[in-house]
Amino acid sequence: MLSGMDSGAKIAIRNLYKVFGVDPQRALKALKEEGLGKPELLERYNHVLGLQDINVDVKYGEITVIMGLSGSGKSTLIRHVNRLIDPTAGEIIFEGRDILGCSNEELRKIRREQMSMVFQNFALLPHKTVAENAALALEVRGFSRDEYIPEAEKWLDRVGLQGYAASHPHQLSGGMQQRVGIARALTSNADIMLMDEAFSALDPLIRTDMQDLLLELQQELQKTILFITHDLDEALKLADHLVILKDGRIIQQDEPQTILLEPSDPYIVDFVSDINRARVLRVRSVMDEIKPTGDINIAGEIDQEENLESIITLAQGDTRKTYLVMDGTRKVGILRMETLIKSLIPTEASDDGMRSH
Repeated sequence: MLSGMDSGAKIAIRNLYKVFGVDPQRALKALKEEGLGKPELLERYNHVLGLQDINVDVKYGEITVIMGLSGSGKSTLIRHVNRLIDPTAGEIIFEGRDILGCSNEELRKIRREQMSMVFQNFALLPHKTVAENAALALEVRGFSRDEYIPEAEKWLDRVGLQGYAASHPHQLSGGMQQRVGIARALTSNADIMLMDEAFSALDPLIRTDMQDLLLELQQELQKTILFITHDLDEALKLADHLVILKDGRIIQQDEPQTILLEPSDPYIVDFVSDINRARVLRVRSVMDEIKPTGDINIAGEIDQEENLESIITLAQGDTRKTYLVMDGTRKVGILRMETLIKSLIPTEASDDGMRSH
């Protein structure tokens, strides 16, 4: 196993740079030696900085969300993982091996069998039925129709498309077409799902439904998911680990709860300022990790994964109440409503610098 790789990482991205232009190596050398940023590199060398020194661990069974505004480099980054784009410098370590050293045949095998991709524009073939679209990866791998159609129908049912196997894509709504895209990724039985702005073309209510579906499936299947989005609410809802990019550079990465409570940069402070913190923050992030004593009046028990909005409703706004926090049957702390209310006040940037995974 290569040094520096987290033992829990399915994919480890190390010191990754991407420079677009006629002489990227020369521009990269200037970038490092002169300490240039994206605007300076373009102005002085007429090269575009896509990614700058990216280090991310995509852990087994987790949803890692890469989030940033247009031009931040997030889509460029995900395309490096399955080598649709090759980097200017760096490593992409997949299961202990640098994927950049793979032959074309090895790379095709990885894309067919180990990494599935869900696109923003659905990418369904119009002449094929819904079931045939969902089964595409298995068909390409040489499975017979008698094998791949039942498997596709199983996953179509699982994503809520019972009875649509024989339909064609044009007969489905946008949300239903994206469900086919997810079913296709699941039918392939790949360990890794790459999702590039997968829900951004959908109407808000349908988008929420798709997010809920993904979380429900993930709880059951524990896939390794790399999810790209420009929407902070979506990122905070889905991420086990959140990476925020700006101008091709990581500004902060951590668990979403930590980023909200301990922003490391003024950019992050601005970014999260309009977020409904009560809806995103969990009890475990703001509780006191102490055992209750006899002089504390406990109003009831709450689960550590409940969001703060639900606890405010439970307490009916009474700031004098204190709750016992549970992790299953285990007591893990207490939550004072007074502490909860204080946690809803936006935090200034911390002085700790960028947090790493």
